[in-house]
Amino acid sequence: MASQVSKNTICLWYDGDALDAATFYAETFPDSAVKAVHHAPGDYPSGKQGDVLTVEFTVIGIPCIGLNGGPTFRHSEAFSFQVATDDQEETDRLWNAIVNNGGEESACGWCRDKWGLSWQITPRVLTAAFTDPDRAAAARAFQAMMTMRKIDIAAIEAAWRG
Repeated sequence: MASQVSKNTICLWYDGDALDAATFYAETFPDSAVKAVHHAPGDYPSGKQGDVLTVEFTVIGIPCIGLNGGPTFRHSEAFSFQVATDDQEETDRLWNAIVNNGGEESACGWCRDKWGLSWQITPRVLTAAFTDPDRAAAARAFQAMMTMRKIDIAAIEAAWRG
């Protein structure tokens, strides 16, 4: 029986480790799961018949396909998942899961997983501060964020209040 793929699905290119990535996302993020694993029906440029070719999975409810396409293309910051977090505990848990699993920190709430995919771990309070009609308060919060890697909610709130 053929798999039922969503009408709009994000396709992410991997170099042979799409199943590892999908499994990590399913274990790390809520409302995430590996849905199906499909093996190549024949040889292809970066693999052999029977290799894992695609993996259907969800990341926080978003349908994705991981394609084991080989080393030709790499992820970049031009695409990222932005994850809204509710508190510092959730922010820390998700950030640390990504960074401590072979990933790396970047600036302003961004980090990259070991497969090169970028993530914005963004506390909801940060978005609220940026959209505050009091533009001076928004600017203070923005300036505080510009000094951070992982977002420190208490520091954002303090800057926002002035």
